[in-house]
Amino acid sequence: MSTLQSVPALGTHPTAGSNPGRAETREQLSKATYDLLVIGGGILGTSVAWHAAQSGLRVAMVDAGDFAGATSSASSKLVHGGLRYLQTGAVKLVAENHHERRVLAKDVAPHLVNPLTFYLPVYKGGPVGAAKLGAGVFAYSALSAFGDGMGKVISPARAVADNPGLKTDNLKAVAVYYDHQMNDSRVAVMTVRAAVESGAVVLNHAEVTGLRMTRGRVSGAELKDRLDGTEFGVDARVVLNATGPWVDHLRRMEDKHALPSIRLSKGAHIVMKRKSPWKAAMATPIDKYRITFALPWEDQLLLGTTDEVYEGDPADVRATEKDIQQILDEAAFSIKDADLDRSLMTYAFAGLRVLPGGPGGVEKAKRETVVTEGAGGMLSVAGGKWTTYRHIGRVVMDKLAKLPGSPLTDDMEPVKSLVRRVPLPGVANPNAVAHRLLVDRDPGARMDPLTARHLASHYGSLAFDIARLANEDPALAERIHPDGPEIWAQVAYARDHEWAETVDDVLRRRTTVTIRGLDDESVRARVEEMLARKA
Repeated sequence: MSTLQSVPALGTHPTAGSNPGRAETREQLSKATYDLLVIGGGILGTSVAWHAAQSGLRVAMVDAGDFAGATSSASSKLVHGGLRYLQTGAVKLVAENHHERRVLAKDVAPHLVNPLTFYLPVYKGGPVGAAKLGAGVFAYSALSAFGDGMGKVISPARAVADNPGLKTDNLKAVAVYYDHQMNDSRVAVMTVRAAVESGAVVLNHAEVTGLRMTRGRVSGAELKDRLDGTEFGVDARVVLNATGPWVDHLRRMEDKHALPSIRLSKGAHIVMKRKSPWKAAMATPIDKYRITFALPWEDQLLLGTTDEVYEGDPADVRATEKDIQQILDEAAFSIKDADLDRSLMTYAFAGLRVLPGGPGGVEKAKRETVVTEGAGGMLSVAGGKWTTYRHIGRVVMDKLAKLPGSPLTDDMEPVKSLVRRVPLPGVANPNAVAHRLLVDRDPGARMDPLTARHLASHYGSLAFDIARLANEDPALAERIHPDGPEIWAQVAYARDHEWAETVDDVLRRRTTVTIRGLDDESVRARVEEMLARKA
């Protein structure tokens, strides 16, 4: 019997301690007045909700789609200092980024943020010379206090030994530096969980259809549950618009004459099966401003990204054939053709960078956070990136406290007094978790090492909860697809503990089944069936 055929009866009963149902959550939201309503559950919204709940505020957070369902799960998956910012002289910014990167990797999310070595190939006639790059990676390492090692230059032969797919024609040298990477969707879910554990009430797939106004001030929102059409509302003393690419849409609900505050840049990526080992990521300069990445990620190869003006509906953004070809063409600067065969592609995706409005090309625009206060007192925030998402959350909290006549000032703990390195749920050494998953089982029920490693590096110590589900129901211990590490217990866990409501919530964001190209019709049907059993 195949893995997929063994699934129909699994996941019938929700596990103990499950999240409240949608009807119960809607009732909670509609019957109270919240200190802060956060609209948008991406990078910024989840961070603010987490910090606000920690500070003692009564917090609600809603999102029209899934948490991190748009741009926030379409990043390059990097937690990095930003090597390219050095060429613009943004030394302080790079140092701040490094600080946040190291805090995430060491204290906040060591179970989710992983070290990654980067190779930066220098080709004859390329946009940047070896000496300049060598000096750059050394300075980059110095700004992180050499905490990950010292930037250096190595020979092409040594680099090819680690990355056989590296092109060697006209290759002069390879600069080396160090950063980190993560699974953005998993970090988002863990941040939502942290916010809820601190007291926040959250609901995804809940669209804002209008803003509530009291004496000319925004005092809440009207919402519609996209899954069953139920309409309800939320009252709040302060409303934060953290809707990313939709930030101006919501600002116009507050003030129909509001001028645009942002512009959008599309960044596309593709995911490829790996033909050869990739012991290091590659960052190849394309021109003076742009770098193309080739990142070993989730046992695959992540390529990207593009950077072009986007003026369409944010809901329609996708990786086009033109984007895919551009990514492959730019990757071919430094990667052998055999590793870029189109048959190896498993997935393509695109997201939108939110940039400050203004002149000039988007590739030169500053990646900074835009904060505005509207005529009705709604605070809107957009921009930012995963590396500094905790810092941005604290900055927004500070801004909320300092708003003239802010109704929150007396009720919230000062931002500076918050514990600055609160870990995300599941914090643990992933190597230790994987080891325990393998040894703490009966000999006849030994977990597959690939599955153990996957669970440990995506859930941390919460992986033991998933292992218990698999122990109690052997069908849940089966792989979702024979070619991937995930097991059906993760679907049950996503449904009952991680606010997964749709098939894509599960396969695209709670797990990596979709990005591996394994979400076939049979898998999707089984997931749909399990979701329908939610109590």
